Amino acid sequence: MHNFKDLKVWQKAVDFAVKIYSVTRAYPNDEKFGLVSQMRRTGVSIPSIIAEGCAKTSSKSFVNSLEVSLGESFELETQLIISERVGILDSETAKEMESDLSEVQRMIIGLKTSIEAKS
Repeated sequence: MHNFKDLKVWQKAVDFAVKIYSVTRAYPNDEKFGLVSQMRRTGVSIPSIIAEGCAKTSSKSFVNSLEVSLGESFELETQLIISERVGILDSETAKEMESDLSEVQRMIIGLKTSIEAKS
């Protein structure tokens, strides 16, 4: 069992979730129940699932949680791409967000690999 608050990947994912809230504030009102809602839920899910995984008693279960969190991150990446393509998100912000998200993804993969190596 890990203390999730000590994990750099959890901290980075929380920071990213906060950034998603900030960026989606500028989205049009007609996206409130569309992309905005979905992106915020997905953004919050990434660190939440990591935290949940920390409570698991086996490494295999924790790795599974990390895989789910990684899947959520790819879902969010898709939503960022769609936001840019439909003209809601400017390309500079999209690149910055995708770069930040890529770092979270690499960190999740790194932690997963580390845990698997120890098992």
